[in-house]
Amino acid sequence: MKIHIETERLIIRDLEEHDAKGIFALDSDPEVHQFLGKKPIQTLKEAEEIIAYIRNQYVENGIGRWAVIDKETDDFIGWTGLKYEKELRKEFNYYDLGYRLRKKYWGKGIATETAIESLKYGFEKLNLKEIGAAADIKHLASNKILTKIGLKLIDTFEYNGVPHNWYNLKKTEWLEFSNFG
Repeated sequence: MKIHIETERLIIRDLEEHDAKGIFALDSDPEVHQFLGKKPIQTLKEAEEIIAYIRNQYVENGIGRWAVIDKETDDFIGWTGLKYEKELRKEFNYYDLGYRLRKKYWGKGIATETAIESLKYGFEKLNLKEIGAAADIKHLASNKILTKIGLKLIDTFEYNGVPHNWYNLKKTEWLEFSNFG
C-alpha cells in the first residue's frame, strides 16, 4: 500500500483491490451519481473493474485517483486526487482534479481538504504547471469547492449533452493563492 498524503484525519493512498466494497458503496449510490450521468454501478464486479482501471492509470500515467480513508475508523470515504484526463475535453489533455465521497461524508470539509492536498501534491511533488477541473454547472457544492480552493472559472463546455464549468489553476496562481489564502 502506497500512502501519498496523510492529514490529521485522513490517509490518502493508492486504491487497492480490497477497496472494492468501498467503491461499490460509493458508486452504487444514485445520489452520488446525480451529476455524473445518473449511471450508478450495479455489481461488485463493476467496482473491481473501476479499481483495475485506476490502478492501470498509475502505471500508464504515473498518477490516478487515490482512496480516502478515515484514520480513526479505517472506513473507506471515497476517492480524490489527480488523473491525466484524455477524454473529457476532446480538444486537449490535462491533469484533472477530482473527488467523490460517500454520502455520509458530505458536508464535513473532506472534499475541500483532499482537493487542497491534491493541488499541493501536483504542484510541489509532480511539478505540474497547471491543473484543470470540471463540474456539472448544476452541481453547486462541487463548483463552490473548486472556486474556494483557488481554481478559476474559465468557460463552460458540453459533456454528453450536459453543460459543465471548466476550471483551471496555474502553478504561479496557486503559489500566490496558497501564500495569501
